[in-house]
Amino acid sequence: METPRQFAFDLGHPQALGREDFLVTDGNREAVGWLDRWPDWPSFSLVLHGPPGCGKSHLVRVFAQSRNAAAVNAAGLGTDDPPRLLSGRAVVAVEDCDRGVDETALFHLHNLARESGVGLLLTGRLPPAQWPLSLPDLRSRILGGPAVAIAPPDDALMAAVLVKLFADRQLRVGQEVIAYLLTRLERSFDAARRVVAAIDGLALSARRPVSVPLVAEVLRSFSPQENEKC
Repeated sequence: METPRQFAFDLGHPQALGREDFLVTDGNREAVGWLDRWPDWPSFSLVLHGPPGCGKSHLVRVFAQSRNAAAVNAAGLGTDDPPRLLSGRAVVAVEDCDRGVDETALFHLHNLARESGVGLLLTGRLPPAQWPLSLPDLRSRILGGPAVAIAPPDDALMAAVLVKLFADRQLRVGQEVIAYLLTRLERSFDAARRVVAAIDGLALSARRPVSVPLVAEVLRSFSPQENEKC
């Protein structure tokens, strides 16, 4: 299995990402390649889609920091927002476009971005053909641009993320802990962050080393409802 490599756009100021280095594997390599090629896209717009926890938001944050982009959630996009978002920007990113959006506002943003020569990055959980859009003109414009999928994290990526999250907290864990988590943890970066934070908290409060029994205790505290958040 190929080991993920660390990836960060060339910001000139690497500290801007802090500890947030994006890990590249086969599941997200195509998406990273598209964003790394900006502004040499065949169209001014691009759609990234993939299941919850696959790293879309993380990748958008890295991209936004490196490309003078504004990033907003689709649910907060209003009809008065497009001119302000586009002003002085090279790219605008709108996340979760398939989970509720003012279609008139998105249509206006799409048209203004094209006219202004500003890039437009849209994200969603579903492929754009499955987005619940009722405006035919908006649907046709979005479907007319390229789209790229991001797969859920595979074992190699999840293992690398877990190792990094533990290291960020100055926790040394054995391979047996990582292997145990991989077979039981939700395939989500958010789930990994939450679980590692909980493991750290329990280890500190109980003054116990991070071991498989301690990890099992933490995982039992995560209800199905909490896992759905990931």
